[in-house]
Amino acid sequence: MPHTVALLAAGSEDQGPGNTLRIVLLAALIGAALLAWFLLRGYRNDDNND
Repeated sequence: MPHTVALLAAGSEDQGPGNTLRIVLLAALIGAALLAWFLLRGYRNDDNND
């Protein structure tokens, strides 16, 4: 039984680019939200631009 646990632990170390991909995706979503906020705030109408 301890050998099975060791094999499962060794096999779970290499799972591909999962964490890196999550970080890149999160950064892209935050960047897109900030870019949208920055661009759309210029279209606000405060009724003081006469």
